[in-house]
Amino acid sequence: MLWPALRVLAHGELTSEQLRRLLGTLRLEETPRTEGPGAAGSIAHRSFTDDTDTRLVMDLARTGESGWVLALFFDGEPPSAGTVEGHRVLLRDAVERFGLTLVEITPAATADEVHVAPPPPPGVPEAGIGVYWDLPYDDLDQLWPHVGLRKDAPREVKEVKLREVMRTPAWSAAPLSLRRQAEAFLRDI
Repeated sequence: MLWPALRVLAHGELTSEQLRRLLGTLRLEETPRTEGPGAAGSIAHRSFTDDTDTRLVMDLARTGESGWVLALFFDGEPPSAGTVEGHRVLLRDAVERFGLTLVEITPAATADEVHVAPPPPPGVPEAGIGVYWDLPYDDLDQLWPHVGLRKDAPREVKEVKLREVMRTPAWSAAPLSLRRQAEAFLRDI
């Protein structure tokens, strides 16, 4: 079973020549991946092993007309942090080189890799979390998994996600102890 180790979401138009060069740059075969999450959108992939003989799969998938997902999957033991970071650099470089716009990288390592939804226009209610706090915890360490982060996520990534939660209408109804912890976390920048 394939599991995602790294996922880069980008958008933008690619000509057929740019797409061909992107596939060449990443050494992808123009055959869709047939296993693992998101295989239905796959347009090209390649399988290889890392220095510990872990099977890895790099994949390019489409989402809509101008959305792209570049991903690194693993089978068995997760790849080393060095392997993931090396592929992060490779995939970010490809996004930049081919003129795509980075939307997000999961797991995020820097603030610019976190997707933050823009606030709604004035007078339009915010979608998502309601105006009441229905989460069963009041500790900041318990909030991180709720926003898709591990406790050891980089601080700047936590800051971005925390500010996004604090922007919601529900934040005013969050437990006082959680709001104080969040304010202290952001004050200690």
